[in-house]
Amino acid sequence: MKPIWIVDDDHSIRFVLEKALAREQLAVRSFSSGRDVLAALDDDEPQVLVSDIRMPGGSGIELLAKVKARMPGLPVIVMTAYSDIDSAVSAFQGGAFEYLPKPFDVPKAVELIRRAVDESLREAVVEAGPGAMPEMLGQAPAMQDVFRGIGRLSQSHVTVMITGESGSGKELVARALHKHSPRSGGPFVAINTAAIPKDLLESELFGHERGAFTGAQTTRRGRFEQADGGTLFLDEIGDMPFDLQTRLLRVLSDGQFYRVGGHQPLKANVRVIAATHQNLEERVRQGAFREDLFHRLNVIRLRLPPLRERREDIPMLTRFFLARSAKELGVDAKRITEAALQRVAAFDFPGNVRQLENVCHWITVMAPAQVVEVDDLPPELQPVPRPLSSVAVPPSAVAGVAAPFAEALAPALDPAQGAVAPAVQVMPAASTWGPPSAAADDWVAGMEREVRALLASGQEGVWDSLTRRFEARMITAALDVTRGRRIEAAQRLGIGRNTITRKIQELGLDDE
Repeated sequence: MKPIWIVDDDHSIRFVLEKALAREQLAVRSFSSGRDVLAALDDDEPQVLVSDIRMPGGSGIELLAKVKARMPGLPVIVMTAYSDIDSAVSAFQGGAFEYLPKPFDVPKAVELIRRAVDESLREAVVEAGPGAMPEMLGQAPAMQDVFRGIGRLSQSHVTVMITGESGSGKELVARALHKHSPRSGGPFVAINTAAIPKDLLESELFGHERGAFTGAQTTRRGRFEQADGGTLFLDEIGDMPFDLQTRLLRVLSDGQFYRVGGHQPLKANVRVIAATHQNLEERVRQGAFREDLFHRLNVIRLRLPPLRERREDIPMLTRFFLARSAKELGVDAKRITEAALQRVAAFDFPGNVRQLENVCHWITVMAPAQVVEVDDLPPELQPVPRPLSSVAVPPSAVAGVAAPFAEALAPALDPAQGAVAPAVQVMPAASTWGPPSAAADDWVAGMEREVRALLASGQEGVWDSLTRRFEARMITAALDVTRGRRIEAAQRLGIGRNTITRKIQELGLDDE
């Protein structure tokens, strides 16, 4: 392991840290100024840098910026006797690992340096080689079929068609096919044919000559020329305009093309990989896609499964994306509970892997705690309550309910229809419930009569309807007792603060 570098103009600070780190079997190299550190970086580098802020001949913040420019992944701990907010903000904005105010407790300083060393070693593992960060993940049988297909095509130049829903990772497959092909030394050029206006797409693909159209002031190489000797990935090929399909077919047939406005044929030494989320056979039947181009592209087809068909991969992908998102944001990775993982895995993810990655990024930024519970997941992963308007409760069903509970359950009725109004009813103050007594048994008995009456009348959604009213009554009462303090109300009810906030929104109590 490389040594810890300490830079401080105070000899006593250097001495104390040198001795403390030596006892921990850590190699140390000391400097008295930032200039000496920068000079030493020419032929050596540290595992961790510990620097003072105020030193003659240049500040620690300036040193931090210069060192980070040369070694972005190096953990730097900034020390100062001037513990002010400006110094702390400057240090962290400059990329400091931690801020250590003087005077410091030596064992705690050593512990902090140990943490920085561990971080440095983790960074080294990630950067050690291309295999450290996998290009694709998946243990499900459907993904293993994809991996086997990539392996069988590894020495081939054949055209490949990748099909799969949006967000399922079609470009990742295309990049893997290129990386493991004989053309891996050439460029990989991707273009989304659906994202470029029709009038510009021809020029994007084939390039144009100077003066070919208004605004064409210089000659421009198209994507086919840029991908020479490598791979051209045509994403969303099913949306390519029909007239351009003819030009693409000609390139695939004879390997030649013309720039827009050009007269000299150019040779295309390019392997084409196409992808689409559409049913191309159906597009051919509709006359929107050329049948001869379809057969040219559909030499080998790889189908990428949607995420809902490989749910066993979701926990692994979730942890991977949480770790990557934390690394990108420079924060500690969130840990997710098994219950939260089960909720994530149960979701259908219409946006597939891309949507899961976005969810993990949301969790990294928005989840309040380091350990992610079910309540900390984004709104789209929370259960959707059945609306009250879907349940009709006849007035006779409430007639026999004991007063306190009947007041909580009584729906807002339309006098003409006798149907439940969609809004959540405003509940009375908590004080009307009274202390535990025989009345408590009355409302429980009344609740049972209410449930029996609703079930007997053939109503649907009884559970959701009564649960919503009961939860609204409890939350309103707790907020009344705590004078609107939500955190205290949640604590007294025995639920999480995220839960009470979500319930207030779901039940429409914010509008009350």
